[in-house]
Amino acid sequence: MDEGKALDVVLVDFSKVFDTLPHSILLDKLSSCGKSRSVMYWVKNWLKGGAQRVVVNGATSAWRPVTIGVPQGSIPRPVLFDTFINNLNAGVECTTCKFTDDTKPGGAADSLKGQEALQRDLDRLEHWAMINGMKFNTSKWRTLHLGWMNTRHKYKLGESGWRAALQKGSLRDLGVLVSSRLSVSWQCALAAKRANLVLGCTKHSITGQSKEAIVLPYSVLVRPHLEYCVQLWAPQLKKDVKVLECIQRMATKLAAGLEGMACEEWEKTLDLSGLEKRRLRGNLIVLYSFLRRGSGEGGAELFSLGSSDRRRGNAAPWEVQTGH
Repeated sequence: MDEGKALDVVLVDFSKVFDTLPHSILLDKLSSCGKSRSVMYWVKNWLKGGAQRVVVNGATSAWRPVTIGVPQGSIPRPVLFDTFINNLNAGVECTTCKFTDDTKPGGAADSLKGQEALQRDLDRLEHWAMINGMKFNTSKWRTLHLGWMNTRHKYKLGESGWRAALQKGSLRDLGVLVSSRLSVSWQCALAAKRANLVLGCTKHSITGQSKEAIVLPYSVLVRPHLEYCVQLWAPQLKKDVKVLECIQRMATKLAAGLEGMACEEWEKTLDLSGLEKRRLRGNLIVLYSFLRRGSGEGGAELFSLGSSDRRRGNAAPWEVQTGH
């Protein structure tokens, strides 16, 4: 997108993924990953032995062994699923992001070649799901078209036709609204709405107006809604910042003895930092951790060695590059 190209991202979702995981295929993949024999025996014994039957109006069916699915609430469940989909993107041409049962292939769509490559990847994913006993939820998959010159190409997943993004060019990915223009205004409004609902319930549940009675419920129940995945959608516009800050100011007004004080004095008295300051502090902590301890691959191009020796005693020769 920095180069002015159009970009298409397809969000696909497995249907009842943890309940339809074939045991036989899962064990074969665990074996191919080089797991020890003891681990294989443990997983096999843990999965086998289950049985189920159906009861309708007092009539019961015969017991049948359970050969698919992983028990709900079990600790190995996400690990086994990650192993199961480890080869999901084998042979895929475009970039593919995986997070549990959510899969997002995407790539440049400013040419017919790029659009056809993304369609081939969708066909590969559909073929992978078929041979592995899985199904994609064809009613949930959506396409997010990014870029000013995007032609909004129509893709196909299995037998279902093209589906564009919802809510006027936005879609929800892991609880975060992503718009076709990468605007965070809708996400800020959504986070403020959720936090305001919880704040209203909290207001009617507490009896005191002391500092402890206000700050603790707000910090535990309300503020997490304003900071969920905020590293991804941190607001930059003043109007979006104000939408979030208003929720915290409404919460501070519930405390007694703050009449006649400015908003900054309220937060200082209650020992609350502004949401914008908290985001800045979090970013600085991540930056320091990145420079001092390293962050692995994928981010080294964001920084370069500084050429100046005037650092006021700072021994870290780093400077942030712009344009990324």
